[in-house]
Amino acid sequence: MLQGILHEEESVWLFLLVTVTMGGWAGWMAARAIARGWHPFLHCVPALLAVAAAVRFIHFALFGGTLLSPHYYAVDALVVMIVGAAGFRVTRTRQMTSQYRWLYEKTSPLTWRERAPAGPPR
Repeated sequence: MLQGILHEEESVWLFLLVTVTMGGWAGWMAARAIARGWHPFLHCVPALLAVAAAVRFIHFALFGGTLLSPHYYAVDALVVMIVGAAGFRVTRTRQMTSQYRWLYEKTSPLTWRERAPAGPPR
């Protein structure tokens, strides 16, 4: 499946190294920084699209890939957006459950819920 998406790239290994590992890490960190500032996820979109453009430039400058390819930019942007969204959500979950621990409890690494109200003392 990856080979069909990446038919012009040098190798799948370069895609995994540059786009998934390097671009994913940069997207995770950018989204994490935005979440730590208590900004909404929509503020992540321009930052993550810029990270995807940087990933495309690395493919071009270091490995002779295509620079101005809407197809490859879309693939890079999709990967960076998915990883960035996960980073944003993990950070926001940690924020909500640590700063407001009396209101919210963690249900998974990506979600939280309101705590059950305390009943009357017995």
